[in-house]
Amino acid sequence: MKVEMLSFIDRQSPIHSLRGATKLLCFLMWTVAVMLTYDTRVLVVLFVLSIILFLVSRVKLREVGFVLGLILFFLFLNTLLIYVFSPQEGVKIYGSETILLEGFGRYNVTAEQLFYLFNITLKYVTVIPAALLFIVTTHPSEFASSLNRIGVNYKIAFSVAIALRYIPDVQKDFRTIAIAQQAKGIDLSSKEKLGKRIKNAAAIIVPLIYSSLDRIETISNVMELRGFGKHKKRTWYSTKPFGWGDYFALGLVVFLLVASLVITFYDGNRFYNPWK
Repeated sequence: MKVEMLSFIDRQSPIHSLRGATKLLCFLMWTVAVMLTYDTRVLVVLFVLSIILFLVSRVKLREVGFVLGLILFFLFLNTLLIYVFSPQEGVKIYGSETILLEGFGRYNVTAEQLFYLFNITLKYVTVIPAALLFIVTTHPSEFASSLNRIGVNYKIAFSVAIALRYIPDVQKDFRTIAIAQQAKGIDLSSKEKLGKRIKNAAAIIVPLIYSSLDRIETISNVMELRGFGKHKKRTWYSTKPFGWGDYFALGLVVFLLVASLVITFYDGNRFYNPWK
């Protein structure tokens, strides 16, 4: 059976067994640790750990391959644009200039700039596996209860859960409508010219929007009939008590966060400078 993009993937793994609140707090602390540091040593360690966590989760690469490829494409564009608009940023940060390739104007290829771009890329590829794991290993209902557990209003938490549940439904509707339109002779394959394919895509987008609006109206009516939002608090069927694994995971990530901050700021500079 084809796995839906960015939907919950049920597996038996230590990552799946953690509570949603644990994974949310760990992900937030992990992101803070990665975003605050430019120390290459810290980023390399966290990147290796993120790969290990991905392997432990038993989530297969092909199951998140499309989203991962899309993210890496935009990451490449981001890195390219950083060089285009600020080709000497690394030189300013590290206080030296080691020219590897002569360019025109200020567009010299320097070791400092490449090292800076490497750190930027490393920061993103360290966060990406953790973000994907958090999404695909957490059941939407458990995620909603986790948000509510850390203080988010249950109405907002429930809306987030519905949105996550809705992603696979939209994908199924898209494929169904696409097959129906292709059966009517509307070609969306690579054999058709790009302009024609974009025009034909409207034959899918419009019915998809109408079906989505109809689904939204149905869900809102059901929630209203069941009295959703009447009380200030609510209980959650999917809420589970914390286990030893949750406390271990939280303790480990707290240790990594503190250690990364200490290593990063012990000399008052967020950047690891190999040229000093």
